[in-house]
Amino acid sequence: MQVYGANYGRDHHPRSYTMWMAGGGAKGGTSYGETDDFSYNVVRDPVHVHDMQATIMHLMGIDHERMTYRFQGRRYRLTDIHGHVVKDLLA
Repeated sequence: MQVYGANYGRDHHPRSYTMWMAGGGAKGGTSYGETDDFSYNVVRDPVHVHDMQATIMHLMGIDHERMTYRFQGRRYRLTDIHGHVVKDLLA
């Protein structure tokens, strides 16, 4: 179903996604977050994309608050002004 006036970027399950991580300090055997019975809405422990990026950068030894790139004369962070490391995903 297409919802006009709302652009979620994809036409199915726009509020949730799956990510698989292994090694590098990620906690093994962990399932984090939960969706409803239709896998449509997040009902427990949501993780924003900026939080996921901050967590992955942390596991790579990169401080997401200090790493910036220059675009059109301004310095930007991959995690924007948001992003927090999800400690529950760390070993």
